[in-house]
Amino acid sequence: MLLEGKNAVVYGGGGSMGGAVARAFGHEGASVFLAGRTLSKLDAVAEEIVAAGGTAETAELDAFDREAVEAHADAVARKAGSLDVSFNAVGVNAVQGTPLVEMSLEDFMTPIEEAARTHFITATAAARRMSEQGSGVIVMLSSSAAGEWRHRMGGFNLACAAIEAFTRSLAGEVGREDVRVVCIRPNFTPETTPEVMDADVQPLVDDTLLGRLPRLAEVGGTAAFVASDQAGAMTGAVVNLTCGALVD
Repeated sequence: MLLEGKNAVVYGGGGSMGGAVARAFGHEGASVFLAGRTLSKLDAVAEEIVAAGGTAETAELDAFDREAVEAHADAVARKAGSLDVSFNAVGVNAVQGTPLVEMSLEDFMTPIEEAARTHFITATAAARRMSEQGSGVIVMLSSSAAGEWRHRMGGFNLACAAIEAFTRSLAGEVGREDVRVVCIRPNFTPETTPEVMDADVQPLVDDTLLGRLPRLAEVGGTAAFVASDQAGAMTGAVVNLTCGALVD
């Protein structure tokens, strides 16, 4: 198992993306601590992990609240003995489809401010504790929006680009303490919004080299790999899961 003996916190663990990553962590042997605003959704994911033979606990938590995140990180480290992996899947509010020249300043700034706030809070909380223990991996979540030409995305593409820039900056600060920071960049993942019609996402599919969009299981499996010792030489990196919509 890639993460046997590791303790992993997943913020936004009750959502589609966070749940997929949490299940992958649990499958690979990690003790998973799911945190988020809706306890019923967290509990549902935790039950799946436990039913599959894994270990999981839940905590109702607002990842925009720095004091709450710090207290939770302390509790995890104290109870489990270490905080080894941190993954942020907290969603942000983003208005898309409106031309920038017609968009309000508030709508433009909201995803940028929310993404920067929650990633700063969760990543620095993990980084402090990981630096003290001399090991750990912080995994962030971006999207293909960070590098796409596609327009009418409001502030969402800037939010994703900011997360990737933050990945590089934090990795440079904590690398000598054997703490790694990696960002995962998937394309739109249809399983996260099953109500969206195939015709609506076909333009995104057409832009890929593989002729399809990424699957949740692929995102989860990649997150588990980059959090494992098998990826021990990887930091400050953005892992491209766009199915070839973006070519590095």
